[in-house]
Amino acid sequence: MSILDLPPPFPLYPAIENMSEQRPINDISRILREFNGYLTLQRGLSAHTAQAYRDDVDKLISYLLDERVPLRDVGYETLENFVAVLFDLGIAPASRKRVICGIRSFFHFLKTENYIETDPSVLIETPRLGQHLPSVLTVDEVDALINEIDPQFPMADRNRAIMETLYGCGLRVSELINLEISNLSADEGYIIVNGKGNRQRMVPVSPVAIACIKAYMAGSRGNVPVAPGNENYIFLNRRGKKMTRQMVFIIIRQLAELAGIRKKISPHTMRHSFATHLLEGGANLRAIQSMLGHENISTPEIYIHIDRSRLRSEILARRPRHIR
Repeated sequence: MSILDLPPPFPLYPAIENMSEQRPINDISRILREFNGYLTLQRGLSAHTAQAYRDDVDKLISYLLDERVPLRDVGYETLENFVAVLFDLGIAPASRKRVICGIRSFFHFLKTENYIETDPSVLIETPRLGQHLPSVLTVDEVDALINEIDPQFPMADRNRAIMETLYGCGLRVSELINLEISNLSADEGYIIVNGKGNRQRMVPVSPVAIACIKAYMAGSRGNVPVAPGNENYIFLNRRGKKMTRQMVFIIIRQLAELAGIRKKISPHTMRHSFATHLLEGGANLRAIQSMLGHENISTPEIYIHIDRSRLRSEILARRPRHIR
């Protein structure tokens, strides 16, 4: 008997021989490695583009793990919810469009390789980049805003602390003006924020923002006669009263005009920009939700999945380097 008469120990062409059988979809690591090969070898994408698609798929996989949805059970509704979370967090349309493109490529690969029977991503709509949506600043534009703060202005240290905290913590303007001294744990790098519905959350504060707050507390705030009832608020106006929403709007718009930024921006623009920059930096979607106070979107068990130390390390690692 020659070697040609012996049965092979494994199928010579498993992909062709098993074309009628659905492949197991439980080994995510192996599937992601195959997907990477598909992007570079079959689609001929550059290493940079392939990595961007992998990062987008990693965001979805993390989301599925947090939601406890197996990959084999993902349908249109799951993907729609995932995209809705991106929208609710204020992620820039261009960033959402790129994420959706990565997700579509992944599910096309799964169907082509016989991991799934139908592609649930085909009905997902991409955002229209021309439609009226909140502006999002680039990291350089955020820098430009902060750099326009005149150090000779009597309340310059306050305004710098406001900008670093508003952007670096992704706060709503109402949350910013209601920040209290007693809720700041500078040594641990956290502040307790009172959000919508009077829900409290712990938000990690970057070392840069903490340094700015300390400088303000030791500087111009200490020179302001505090009005009764306002002693615990961090940010005060010149009369010693809590800052108003309108005043924060004015500060940001004046800085934008000085920086030559023509976009229509507001304090909420800083929040949208922060979320977008975190996502672009590869932050876990659940961490962004927690940071911005969106934990009620899908589950109240968020802090089971992300504890304080993990949230802080995740957020600080994904922020632009100069605001860590």
